[in-house]
Amino acid sequence: MEDYEIVALYWDRNEEAIAQTQQRYGGYLYKIAFQVLASRPDSEESVNDTYLKAWGSMPPHRPGTLRTYLGKITRQLSIDRLRGRGREKRRGSEYALSLSELEECVSAGDTTQERLDLRLLAESIEDFLATLPPESRTAFVGRYYYLDPIRDIAGYYGMSQSKVKSLLYRARQGLKKHLEQEGFL
Repeated sequence: MEDYEIVALYWDRNEEAIAQTQQRYGGYLYKIAFQVLASRPDSEESVNDTYLKAWGSMPPHRPGTLRTYLGKITRQLSIDRLRGRGREKRRGSEYALSLSELEECVSAGDTTQERLDLRLLAESIEDFLATLPPESRTAFVGRYYYLDPIRDIAGYYGMSQSKVKSLLYRARQGLKKHLEQEGFL
């Protein structure tokens, strides 16, 4: 079943929408949740919560790309669930590890001014990513958006883990320099 047909099922309030979503995107959503949570039960709950949130948001929302829409919901729900846990449980997740790698580039965003500048920061990061070679850009997005482990990124692109680490290090250094020039650091 195509995405537009699944979205139509949501709009018709047909429960088959959930089954079709699970069949088509269940594995993808579980991977996103697990990369953040590093826990099978919590990941399954986040995916189920994604189906519920999608059910509640369509209508009125009609996503253009269902995969991206659902992935974004899963990622946010998983991050929210992780924040609800104690600090000890966070240490093993790819989310915590990838954020720690970016700490020197982006601050925590606790002040009002930083919250107001968040959109400008996102645009600046997008501009920076556009300057990267495709190999570096896809590794960066895989690591810091999809939260893929370094070994998986290396496997996807047929390179060594040390090369991936090197690409990510150079990208982080470049991002830091770019954000300094833009006045964010």
